[in-house]
Amino acid sequence: MNIKHFLDQTFTESLSSLAGSDTPGIVKQAQRVEFGHYQANGVMGAAKKIKTNPRELAQQLISTLDPETFTTEVAGPGFINVHLRTSFIASELNKLREDALLGVVPVEQTKIVVDYSAPNLAKEMHVGHLRSTTIGDAIVRILEFLGQDVIRANHVGDWGAQFGSLLAYMDRQSQKGESLSTELKDLEKFYQAASALFKSDEEFAKTARGYVVHLQNGDPKCLELWQQFIDESIRHSQEVYEKFDITLTRDDIRAESAYNDDLPIVIQELGEMQGLLVESEGAKCVFFDEFKGKDDKPLPAIIQKSDGGYPYMATDLAAARYRTRVLNADKVLYVVGGEQLLHLRQVFAVAGAAGYIQDNQEFRHLPFGMVLKADGSRFKTRDGADVKLIDVLDEAINRAFALVSEKNPSLAESERQEIAKVVGIGAVKYAELSKNRTTDYIFDWDTMLSFEGNTAPYLQYAYTRIRSIFRRASVEALEGEIELVEEVEIRLGLKILQFPEAIESTLEDYQANVLCNYLYELSGVFNTFYEQCPVLALDNPTSRLLICELTSRVLKQGLSLLGITTVEQM
Repeated sequence: MNIKHFLDQTFTESLSSLAGSDTPGIVKQAQRVEFGHYQANGVMGAAKKIKTNPRELAQQLISTLDPETFTTEVAGPGFINVHLRTSFIASELNKLREDALLGVVPVEQTKIVVDYSAPNLAKEMHVGHLRSTTIGDAIVRILEFLGQDVIRANHVGDWGAQFGSLLAYMDRQSQKGESLSTELKDLEKFYQAASALFKSDEEFAKTARGYVVHLQNGDPKCLELWQQFIDESIRHSQEVYEKFDITLTRDDIRAESAYNDDLPIVIQELGEMQGLLVESEGAKCVFFDEFKGKDDKPLPAIIQKSDGGYPYMATDLAAARYRTRVLNADKVLYVVGGEQLLHLRQVFAVAGAAGYIQDNQEFRHLPFGMVLKADGSRFKTRDGADVKLIDVLDEAINRAFALVSEKNPSLAESERQEIAKVVGIGAVKYAELSKNRTTDYIFDWDTMLSFEGNTAPYLQYAYTRIRSIFRRASVEALEGEIELVEEVEIRLGLKILQFPEAIESTLEDYQANVLCNYLYELSGVFNTFYEQCPVLALDNPTSRLLICELTSRVLKQGLSLLGITTVEQM
């Protein structure tokens, strides 16, 4: 149950029965909601609409409410203070125990494409892919939990001029008798070697440019080399996804190259629309008044370059066309960095004009900020190279292993290794997801791996604390009802009931930090409950054990939606 929706519906129905007027949204959450206190603030507007005294209308409204559910009072010129009765809160908690979705109501199913991660297959995934990959995966997990038909779209970069130097370098090394499978194990070094040679050797650069043409023309030898490189690069990416517990698979890849045959069709279709596609300095472009550059000059959306090549704009238009005409998507979410804001605005504008985006569809950019070092600079190595994402994950696991070993040295090493993976990976994900999506954030090992504060280890430890209660209680099955007596029990019960509201609020702007904050607050209230309300000291601990069980279910489910795993002990 979403308590805010329940209250709003209750007051709206009561108001409609009194005045025949539908006035939704008259209930607004008060600051002290953790004590079951809400406030109906829309009474005065409703009274004005039906031309009656606000306090009298408020009094009439509360007379229609169920006294077993609420206690109410009229305050000020017509506010209604609403307090949920403890018995009602306990009743809702008992219902929640039987609900697999923990009160979350599935929404009407729609088909949603989520475009995320999208590494450049020319080199290994780096820390710059952290945000898109983590945010996108949390979004698809939550949407699927709500019953949506989600299509993961990994729009990887596997085409373009950069592959000319890579293929030329591959051919050169194979002619030397070098083992390509060995050399490709470190894609980053291979990419750097090919790039350096391209810059320093004009003859090699000329050859590399020729390889681009051969590749685009479907030359069998080039395609064979290209496929070998792509297969190895995808293997690298999938290794990262597996270690990072990301739900993307090879089947979710629809690469840039998949749209090659569609690019001339895009040009043709845009050209058939009167006045849309124009030639400018040899390139085929679309101009819209809303896009201006320096000196207020029109900014072109270049669809085909003067040399006949196709930029990202063309590929993204072909992707939009595919997602509308083939996938029949109702909504497409682009989890792409904020620096691509202008590019995607132009893509959506051109796609809309071309009919690739229909009026009943939503194409939306979900931008995010950068990952920074403590000094505010971009997160790179000392020599300026991008930090490999696999190295970040390995270091997180190693650091977590040291912490877990220090905290619980009696555990077997294999157990500590498993816990370290869960804690380390969870820490990296949560450090990302707990921040506002649109802002930059500082990557800090000490903060993200701390067992105190708003971190994954803190939440994971709260979960293990609950499981330790059940291990000590030696209880396999619980029968009985939740009964709330102490104030902190009531606070914990109410916080549990706010889980559906947290999910809904998270999806309002696809901000995972909303769910993170909720889980952090839930863990904090539970820890206070744990300290103030001894569970196993009671002669009959059933009720408190049931509250603990429900808390652990919400924590585990909430963390799972963020892509974070829990363990039974730490």
